Amino acid sequence: MSNIDYDVRDDVAHVRLNRPDKHNGLTLDMLDDLARAADRAAKDRSLRAVILSGEGPSFCSGLDFASAGKERGRIMRNLVPKRSSAANNFQAAGWAWRGVPVPVIAVIGGHCYGGGLQIALGADFRFSARDADYSILEAKWGLIPDMSLSASIAQLTSIDIAKRLTMTGEMFDAEQALDWGLVSSVDDDPMAAALALVDAVKQRSPDSVAASKSLFENTWYNGSRLSFPVEQALQVRLLRGKNSAIARKAGLDRSTPRFLPRQF
Repeated sequence: MSNIDYDVRDDVAHVRLNRPDKHNGLTLDMLDDLARAADRAAKDRSLRAVILSGEGPSFCSGLDFASAGKERGRIMRNLVPKRSSAANNFQAAGWAWRGVPVPVIAVIGGHCYGGGLQIALGADFRFSARDADYSILEAKWGLIPDMSLSASIAQLTSIDIAKRLTMTGEMFDAEQALDWGLVSSVDDDPMAAALALVDAVKQRSPDSVAASKSLFENTWYNGSRLSFPVEQALQVRLLRGKNSAIARKAGLDRSTPRFLPRQF
C-alpha cells in the first residue's frame, strides 16, 4: 500500500503524503512513489497544476530513519545516479517536480524538516501556514541534505543562509522562512491561497505556462548568451501553436479563451 495519494480534481493533481501518524516521515517506498507521481503528472496533458501536501498535522518530518535504516542495501542502491540524469532516487523525489510542465505548489503546515523541506523546495511555489516550522535537519544526524537542496536553495536565498541552516540544523518559523525567501507566502489558509493561484494560472494558455516554467528552469544559472536562444526557441514554438492563437483572439475580442489541452 502506497503512502502517497494521487487524485485529480478540476484538472489539478493533488499529491498527498499520507503517513500522518509519523508526521509523514519518509520511507524509501514513499520516495520512489513521489518520483513516480511526478512522472505521472508530467505525462498528463490535461493537468493545469499540481498541489503537494501532507495528511494530518505536518507536511513532512523528513526521512524516517527507523524505517529506512532497516534497508541499508537499498539506501546504497538509491544513492547511485540514474543513467538518464544526474539525479539518484533520493534527489528525484524532490527535483522531479521541476520537470512537470505545470505549476507545482507545496502547501505546508506543521513540521517541514529535512527531506520534507527539500521536496517543498523542489516545487515552484510554497504556501505556508503560520504555525509551520522548518529545519534542514540532516545536521542532527551528521549528514548533509542530499535530496536536491544544493540546487533548489541556491535559487531562493543567499549562500550564507544556506550554509548556516545546513551546518546548524536550526529550527525556524514560517515568517523567518518568508524573510529568507524559502516560502512564497504565509497564510491563514495556505490551501486557499494555492487554489487562488491555480485559478489565476487557469486563465492563461497551458502552453505559455509550460513554456514559462521551461524558460526559467533552463536559463536561471545562465548568462544572456545561453539564455537568449532558449527564449527565442520557446517563443517561436508558442507562436506556431493553437493555444497562442486562441489567447490572441480572446484578447482582441475581449472574450474568455477556451484553451485546448497542453501541447508542450
